[in-house]
Amino acid sequence: MHSSIRIFLVIRKFLNMNIKLNNPSFIIISLLMAVFLSYCSEPQKSTDTGEAASVGVAAIAEDPSEFPMGSIQIGVICSDLQKSIDFYTGVIGMVKTGGFSVDEAFAEKSGLTGGVPFDVTVLKLKDMPEAAEWKLMSFGKEAAHPPQKYILDDIGMQYITIFVRSMKPFLERINNHNVDLLEETPTFLEDGRQFVLVQDPDGNFIELIGPAE
Repeated sequence: MHSSIRIFLVIRKFLNMNIKLNNPSFIIISLLMAVFLSYCSEPQKSTDTGEAASVGVAAIAEDPSEFPMGSIQIGVICSDLQKSIDFYTGVIGMVKTGGFSVDEAFAEKSGLTGGVPFDVTVLKLKDMPEAAEWKLMSFGKEAAHPPQKYILDDIGMQYITIFVRSMKPFLERINNHNVDLLEETPTFLEDGRQFVLVQDPDGNFIELIGPAE
């Protein structure tokens, strides 16, 4: 029997009796009545974990996306790995979050390198699980194409865009590391944000966009 029903029956039993106000039984009845009313007035919390789980499953089922994550991971081949790490951490401000190695067997069967093993250094803008990964690796080779001056000089991915809270610390680091600002940047977009364009040690373009201060 539910606890609230038992309390109610006890109260009703005592109310049918002739009880004086100063009788201890009256005090007990008053306390029981207070507990009962307090219990009935409070909203009851659901303890059905199965119901909660089914709601979560339904929410996932309603997601039309085929992707479990909203970010992507990008592999970048560098001519000099340490030089690129220093640029992306010291100038751009990325953080090194880990790395991994690919052995000969997987490098061959995956079709990545034809069997050449390699090491990957993982950088992120923020050390968060959902943050995009900028994966650096090197095979000790220089680029097979001439250095790009503009993004139209070659085919494929040519630049990335990074949004910043303030351009000031970025410009300071760019100046301190003697990195060239391209063309007339920094310049301003129509919405008032500042636009900066630089290249990494291998010529990949990086757009920085954000408030001047």
